[in-house]
Amino acid sequence: MQVYDPSTNPINGNEWAFPVLEIVHIASFALSIGTIAIVDLRLLGWGMRHRTSRQLVADTEIWTMLGILLAVTSGAFLVTTDPSSYLRNPAFRLKMACLAAAVLYNYTVHLKIASSEHSAFAGKLAGALSMALWVSVVCGGIFYAFI
Repeated sequence: MQVYDPSTNPINGNEWAFPVLEIVHIASFALSIGTIAIVDLRLLGWGMRHRTSRQLVADTEIWTMLGILLAVTSGAFLVTTDPSSYLRNPAFRLKMACLAAAVLYNYTVHLKIASSEHSAFAGKLAGALSMALWVSVVCGGIFYAFI
């Protein structure tokens, strides 16, 4: 059985590759989470009162999807730089679990509530849970460096 050697990874062999990928990763998350937060804040009744959550979802959905796709793709490349280190780290595993839950939630329950006529309570609950999931993803990424 062949053991993975990080020194053979082209990302590890170029001093600019990892930082550039990290910038793309963080900017992509900022884009996707930012567009989701716009909808969440509307669901919570804290902003964008001149637009419905349905309108905001329609206006932001392509940017949300683009951000998530870029973040996941760049993240996958980052993990290849030292997969065993990432996989052993509990903060990384938490981030991956929260990311899976957040994406699943965003494209099911959250989207259904935001795109329909909903009660104030349902909107607030959907927005608050969405924000909590996405903040958990970000915290998992930040804590990776400290664990």
